[in-house]
Amino acid sequence: MIRPLFQNILVLVRGGEGCVEAAQYATVMSKLYRSKVHALYVVDTASIKKLILNKIFVTEESREYEKNMEDTGARYLEHIKEIGTNKGIDIKIELRKGSVSDEIASYIEEYKIDAVLVGVEDSTGTSNEIFERSFYSILSHLKCSAIIVKDKLIKNIYKMA
Repeated sequence: MIRPLFQNILVLVRGGEGCVEAAQYATVMSKLYRSKVHALYVVDTASIKKLILNKIFVTEESREYEKNMEDTGARYLEHIKEIGTNKGIDIKIELRKGSVSDEIASYIEEYKIDAVLVGVEDSTGTSNEIFERSFYSILSHLKCSAIIVKDKLIKNIYKMA
């Protein structure tokens, strides 16, 4: 017997409108495929440690930056949980600390994730180009499918779901 394609879906939360759209997309997918939906935000403490070692941050600055990232992540995760709740879908949210790539890989293995959804920002600027390239590198090494959400009609589809 063939198992369903998407039993467990993971939304990578990075902040911005893109992750909100990815959560809406995951909610619609959950309704269609009866999938479990997860959302993960990773506070990149590995990079913070590198910034301290390179004397770009002092310890006090790093603590403040890490706390800001935690607060931002918690706000986005709660908003994403609400997106699911509004449509009768329970989204399991989690905030982790560490290396982004390691934490994502660990989560995928731990929860047997079938597909990772990532939203992209509709931006013409190049300010996030380095970040986007490094994130693409993470996605290309996943041990499951990756779906990059670009569907600008998702808000309307989500409203109808």
